Amino acid sequence: MTVDLSAADVVTKLEVVLPGSVIESSGNTIVVNDKFLFMVASFLKTATGLDFNYLNYITAVDYQIYIEVIYNFVSLEHNHGLIVKTRLTDRDKPELPSLVSLWKGADLQEREIYDLYGISFTGHPNLKRIFLWEGFQGYPLRKDYKQ
Repeated sequence: MTVDLSAADVVTKLEVVLPGSVIESSGNTIVVNDKFLFMVASFLKTATGLDFNYLNYITAVDYQIYIEVIYNFVSLEHNHGLIVKTRLTDRDKPELPSLVSLWKGADLQEREIYDLYGISFTGHPNLKRIFLWEGFQGYPLRKDYKQ
């Protein structure tokens, strides 16, 4: 089992390299500005002592006022984990940068989130629906979805 890494320690390192990237933090969770997501993820993967070389999962939650995308990163070398969240307030065209170029495991998970929440992942190599058919109207896990 992995050990939770202190968010405060990570935020201290992030603020040196990417000032203004972290919105809030607590426990083992940091919330980052969506504009910094790719840079933060890249830093977490390559920074000495962090080395988050495994993306455990990506998921999303619709809170009506924003859609939150949650990433669980793990360092197999150091046996620690960290949760990174980002919030999207643009419900008409929500988008985030794809992390497939950093972790190949993001491929299918980003496609699932696109299919069910309508979040577009820019730079994704094959972003298309995987559960629902092309032409399906709407995104069924969003609070504003009308059946």
